[in-house]
Amino acid sequence: MSDTPFGFGLPPEEPEDGDEGKKKESPGQGQGGGQSAGGPGNPFGFGFPGAGGPGGGDNPFAAMFGSMNPNDLGAAFQQLGQMLSYEGGPVNWDMAKDIARQTVSQGTPDGTKDASVGPAERSAVEEAVRLADLWLDDATSLPSGSGTAVAWSRAEWVEATLPVWKELVDPVAERVGLAMGDVLPEEMQAMAGPLIGMMRSMGGAMFGQQIGQAVGVLAGEVVGSTDIGLPLGPSGKAALLPVNIETFGKDLGVDKDEVRLYLALREAAHQRLFSHVPWLRSHLFGAVEGYARGIKVDTAKLEDVVGQLDPQNPEQLQEALQQGMFQPEDSPAQKAALARLETALALVEGWVDAVVHAAAKPRLSSADALRETLRRRRASGGPAEQTFATLIGLELRPRRLRDASRLWASLTDARGVDGRDGLWEHPDMLPTASDLDDPDGFVHREQLDFSELDKMLGEAAGGTSSAKPDLTKDERDDQSPEDGGK
Repeated sequence: MSDTPFGFGLPPEEPEDGDEGKKKESPGQGQGGGQSAGGPGNPFGFGFPGAGGPGGGDNPFAAMFGSMNPNDLGAAFQQLGQMLSYEGGPVNWDMAKDIARQTVSQGTPDGTKDASVGPAERSAVEEAVRLADLWLDDATSLPSGSGTAVAWSRAEWVEATLPVWKELVDPVAERVGLAMGDVLPEEMQAMAGPLIGMMRSMGGAMFGQQIGQAVGVLAGEVVGSTDIGLPLGPSGKAALLPVNIETFGKDLGVDKDEVRLYLALREAAHQRLFSHVPWLRSHLFGAVEGYARGIKVDTAKLEDVVGQLDPQNPEQLQEALQQGMFQPEDSPAQKAALARLETALALVEGWVDAVVHAAAKPRLSSADALRETLRRRRASGGPAEQTFATLIGLELRPRRLRDASRLWASLTDARGVDGRDGLWEHPDMLPTASDLDDPDGFVHREQLDFSELDKMLGEAAGGTSSAKPDLTKDERDDQSPEDGGK
């Protein structure tokens, strides 16, 4: 994750081989304008901390006006006008998408660039997902959830996942936008309508800048559509990113076909879970929203920033939004919401870990090594944790992944695959945080069998009476008028 997700400077445009080989041209881009500090690649001339040249210095406006040619200056003011005239929701998602795609086009720190997926890579992904689904048939009772298998470039991952990012981020961004207006005294708010509107427009643009860069960085790290434990892509579509899989497996000393197949197993297992447990998606997103509701905006800091806001230095507000703007409430309700979210994430990731290991262990010599690599990568948080911590003050880290994986494995031994997977029938049947503390107690606890009760209720709803056993003649005769003979 970049240290400056709010930076106004835009990275260069998209590569020639990325996103189907398409390339855009920024307004004013021409000879000598593409890479200059004040050029379209950085239209505001602010630069990033530590950047060389006139655009990275301590006097950004001097750099902007001193280095721009008239075309570049026009492009800068055009984009500033677009930012201030934005009248949409709490996040400028058009800007977010543009920034994300441009961040992708920059490539990753190791120099890997995005590229269109070729026929050979597409075929390899489809075959890996097909084989993964066959192996998973022996490891879980949940049927395949991968209606299609797709190979995405990083740019395609951005396009496919932005709708879900919108669902996750908009509620928190909305509170920030409202807080930006509320920091003015009530008697002034009626007279400051245009100023409040401008502040909210700037807030939407700044969130768009932040989210766009965060999602763009994340696109350079993920290997599929379910890396963070949430279904970011379309339902029933197992997706892998060949360019990132290549980078992921480069230093592992494992055959690349095995790496691809193992990652396909994880993606296909997630798809089975989210496709055939209909309440799971809303359960997870509800847990995220429940936690986010308890996050407060630091209005004291926002008041201080707004009071000292220099129109010639909009980076002040950016830096404030970036540094500690969100404060989770230290309340029992908020702690319970966090526990529910962490437990839900751990149960999903633990189940996938246990099921994939059961499917891969007998067939892949590298199964143990790949499992440990993925566990460490997931537990350390990485880009997903940083993304959410920056966006909404939330870390999507399955802190109890190993505990959950052991519990699911023990359930398999004690109750079999069907008994283990049957717990996904209803959220109330799942293990709790305290069950992760005592997995043996949960595994061997006598479980209620709801199947007969469900059958009886279903038959009763259908107007049949076979759900209740008939009384014998003796039993009917034994009933008194008061309790049974009416």
